[in-house]
Amino acid sequence: MNLFSRFAQPAHFIRLARWLIPILALGSVLAFAFGLYYALFASPPDYQQGEMVRIMYVHVPAAWIGMGLYSAMAVAAAVGLVTRHTLADIFCVATAPVGAVFVALCLVTGSLWGKPTWGAWWVWDARLTSVLIMFFLYCGVIALRHSFDDDERGGKASAILLLVGAVNIPIVKFSVDWWHTLHQPASLLRAKGVAIAPEMLRPLLMMGTAYALYAAWLIVLRMQTVLCARAIDCGREEA
Repeated sequence: MNLFSRFAQPAHFIRLARWLIPILALGSVLAFAFGLYYALFASPPDYQQGEMVRIMYVHVPAAWIGMGLYSAMAVAAAVGLVTRHTLADIFCVATAPVGAVFVALCLVTGSLWGKPTWGAWWVWDARLTSVLIMFFLYCGVIALRHSFDDDERGGKASAILLLVGAVNIPIVKFSVDWWHTLHQPASLLRAKGVAIAPEMLRPLLMMGTAYALYAAWLIVLRMQTVLCARAIDCGREEA
């Protein structure tokens, strides 16, 4: 706990970020290199979808990261409301645009995948609709955070929206089980075990790792930038 409290301090976090940023950047580049090679060249085409299945390696990790970041933001929002810790709010500020981009990528690639699979760019499927709602929640958090001149009031308002919107996360995850949808059911986390062939699962996990490292790099970089900007603003106010 003492170690966590130490690195949760803005000054210590900035020093940690300087060490983490190049490591995360290098890790994401290497993970993308291996992941894209296996996804595009070393994995087989699907017996039904053919080469079109390769969109999965872009679409599915984007969905994972989009949901994961929103969940992390909701936890940070709860911590920030209880403890009023500066880094909790800064994490949400830095993460919201990153998560919104990943969810947007999920929606776009899902449409590209849906056209040849379902015959339509978009259907009001339970999974697609709940993911679209998650994208709107991301946009709402960003807009609400910047609609107040006072950072503290904006942080509280966006934190409350994050916590309310967290109800949508289990709906996104279990929508394919709760309702009859066109979207395929879960293939990884399910009671009957993994339903993806190992030669497709490996590149999918590689791409998921690459996305996670890239998202972490962006978030740490953005948190460092926000902290430095606030320090400069405080210095100007004191001067």
